[in-house]
Parts: sequence; structure tokens; C-alpha cells
Amino acid sequence: MADRSLRGIRLGAQSLQSEEGVVFMERRETTYKCDTCGNTTALMFAADAEPPQTWECRSCGAEAVLSVDGQTITPDATDEKAARTHWDMLMERRTRAELEELLEERLAFIRARRGAGEDPTREKIGA
Repeated sequence: MADRSLRGIRLGAQSLQSEEGVVFMERRETTYKCDTCGNTTALMFAADAEPPQTWECRSCGAEAVLSVDGQTITPDATDEKAARTHWDMLMERRTRAELEELLEERLAFIRARRGAGEDPTREKIGA
């Protein structure tokens, strides 16, 4: 029965939905000006969204700056957050002493597992 209802329709080629009764979000155009190449980029954002202060220029790849009423703004450096590394997040959860203890436990476990299958009197090749 399922193959009969889809006969004659290419999946993905046509949408079976209509735009009837759909209310679109209010939008506004935001302009970015590149100081390097002079290119102007216009992007659409939701009216209630705060646009980013910089955008990558489509022509040269440099940073284009937000332009409000024809005037480019000066980007705030305070908005930039330092990237948190894995180590930073780990140090938020554990102390250095806890990490040392965990390391010793894991090393002891690995050494015990390696030692269980090998003859300790046999000399290792390439060591």
C-alpha cells in the first residue's frame, strides 16, 4: 500500500507542504564592509537577533566590519572569549593531586595487565 501512495513522485524533488497559513519571521538586512578589499556584504538576520560585529569577507577572506546607517562600527574586543582547552575543563573538575592519583592507578593497572601475559625473565627485543 505504501508504494502505491508514492508512485509517480520523485522523493526529495518536490515538497508536499504548502506555505499556506505560515507566518514568516520578520527579517532585516545587515551590511558588512571589508576594509581590505572594499567589498560590501549584505546578509539577512531575524529582526530580534543581534548580528555579529564582524563577518568573513566573501571576496578576500579578511574580517568585514558591521556597518550601521552607512558608518562602520569599531568591534569590541571584550566580546572575544578565550578558548577553553580540554586541560582547562579537566582542571575545573579535578585537582592536580587527584589527577596524579588517577594516573598512578591506571599505570599500575596497565603494568599488571602487561605483566600477566609475559614472562618477566625473558629479555625484551628492541628495548
